[in-house]
This record gives sequence, structure tokens and C-alpha cells, in this order.
Amino acid sequence: MTILDTIKTRYSVRKYEKRSVEQGKVNAILEAAHCAPTAANMQPQKILVVQNPENLEKFSAGANTYNAPLVMLVCADLDTAWVRPFDGKNMVDIDASIVTDHMMLTATELGLGSCWITYFDPEAIRAAFNLPENLVPVNILAIGYAADKPQSPDRHTQTRKALNQTVTFETL
Repeated sequence: MTILDTIKTRYSVRKYEKRSVEQGKVNAILEAAHCAPTAANMQPQKILVVQNPENLEKFSAGANTYNAPLVMLVCADLDTAWVRPFDGKNMVDIDASIVTDHMMLTATELGLGSCWITYFDPEAIRAAFNLPENLVPVNILAIGYAADKPQSPDRHTQTRKALNQTVTFETL
């Protein structure tokens, strides 16, 4: 499968089988996170891997993880993130999102489904997992074996704007 095939195959899974994700696949997903580029190579990501049912239940305080058997909470460390000197923009959200994207696409390549969750109460998640103040919860990635019907890899021609609506060459 090419990277473009993987991208087209991936969809948001909201129904999972009740089976665990093998440790080898968890490790491969984490290796993809490890290889993700970050601003100035500061690597501010902190990833909490949650598989234990009691700990998975903690997400219900602030997020719907669709009963996924594996959830990765991607946080960013404000103390180690690179800040652009021209305007003070902190790159934590961008870095954490690149890491999340690498993990999500690797899960797809491994035959797993995922759902990138940004609709969550960050303070409830912070409290549920006792996160220190310097760690910002940025993304939640629910992962597991999909129990729903896969979406068509060709759906993007109907669900996305045409390229000429989002891309220009040389000038905007």
C-alpha cells in the first residue's frame, strides 16, 4: 500500500470490536510518533497510552472515545515546545498534531481503525489523568479493529472541495 492509498483508506471509526490491539502494533504506532518531525526538533509530545478498562473509563469525564480498546492521549509540554521568535507562536498544537497524524496513518496501514478526537473537555481530561500544568492535552486518538463498514477510498471526490478551491500557484 502506498502512503496515498493509506491516506485514502483511513476514515473516522466510531465503532470498534471488543478485542485488544496487539503489542507489536502498539509499538509500531509509537515508533511512527517517535519519527514525526517537530519544530526545531524539540519533540514536546508526551503520549499517554491507555488500554486498561478502568483507565479507559476515565476518558468519559470529558470525551467520547467510542469504546475503543486503545486510546492515546497526545499532550504537548509547554516547557519544551519551540516558540517562533517573530510573533511568539508556540508550536505545541502543530507538533502534537503531526505526531497524531503519523500514529493515525500507521494504525490504518496496520489494519486498524482510528478516530482523531478534538471534541473534548481539556480540563476534565487533565483532572482525570492528573496532568501537570505544563502538559496540554491536544489530541485523543481512539484505535482498534473497526466494527463498522469501511468508507470508500474514493469518497474524497465527493466529500472534499476541488483542489482548485484550496490550492493556487505562485499567488493567492
